[in-house]
Amino acid sequence: MGGPGRCLLVTGPPAVGKTTLIARVFEMLKASNPNLKIKGFYTREVRQGSQRGGFEVVTLDGRTSPLASTSVSSSESLRWPTVGRYKVDIASFESLALPELQVEKDTDLFIIDEVGKMELFSSSFFPAVLKVLESNTPVLASIPIPKSGRDIPGGTLFP
Repeated sequence: MGGPGRCLLVTGPPAVGKTTLIARVFEMLKASNPNLKIKGFYTREVRQGSQRGGFEVVTLDGRTSPLASTSVSSSESLRWPTVGRYKVDIASFESLALPELQVEKDTDLFIIDEVGKMELFSSSFFPAVLKVLESNTPVLASIPIPKSGRDIPGGTLFP
């Protein structure tokens, strides 16, 4: 995997293939070295017919939880932050993603897809990512290029 503290960032506009690339790298690493301990998560689209209806968080062992949706209509969701037409379910995201970012000495690699606007609505996510980066465990992460030059909230993550 290389030396400690290595960080590889994948960036690009929406739908360019960041998650696809990260998922393929993960599958190749697991196939070539099944004993490698890789922690983290990725996000993927949830389709409703031909339309994107939202996003879900997927752990590397296959567990899923909603991240954002266009069709949530509970009274609780009225207080959720929005990104475009999507309502972001912070509690759902945190319950699945944050435990995957717990630093353990035997972790060989962290995968974080993505460090984006939806994820950064979680006040606990940014500190968890910083702890991962400070752990000297190699990291493969994606960072979207925001539309219209808008900044991603949370400040500069990777100076």
